[in-house]
Amino acid sequence: MPTHPATLPIDDLLAQCSATTTRRSGPGGQHRNKVETAVILTHAPTGISAEANERRSQDANRQEALARLRVRLAIEIRTPANEPTELWKQRTAGGRIVVSSTHDDFAPLLAEALNHLAAMDFETSAAADQLGVSPTQLVNLVRKSPAAFTRLNAERENRGLRPLK
Repeated sequence: MPTHPATLPIDDLLAQCSATTTRRSGPGGQHRNKVETAVILTHAPTGISAEANERRSQDANRQEALARLRVRLAIEIRTPANEPTELWKQRTAGGRIVVSSTHDDFAPLLAEALNHLAAMDFETSAAADQLGVSPTQLVNLVRKSPAAFTRLNAERENRGLRPLK
């Protein structure tokens, strides 16, 4: 089974990425305008990239770009859905999905949820049954990422299903 890139350990994912630094305008004064603190990470195997430039620190922007890249990979890339992973089982104890959208586990969980939704033709009830959670819990996880929720509704609309609210 191919490993989803959003589930890779951080060092392994970074090894597959190229990083570019640049300057961006905006608040931050002379430091921001003179120093290349903006970071763009591009995942070489897929060509998917993410950028961060809000902070004055290049390291902080690299961490934010990495988090954004992992979420974009989770949304864009589909791999076969098998049994729920150990991470999924740990995070769904009692049928509730417990994770913040800013936690390192969010992107792997989102990727797994979207893989199962895709395998079930974006029928939330069928995917939720397969994952051992309620359809509401599954949709709420996807809703934590507006881009993922928009993608879910677009896929449902392509299949003639009603959009989720």
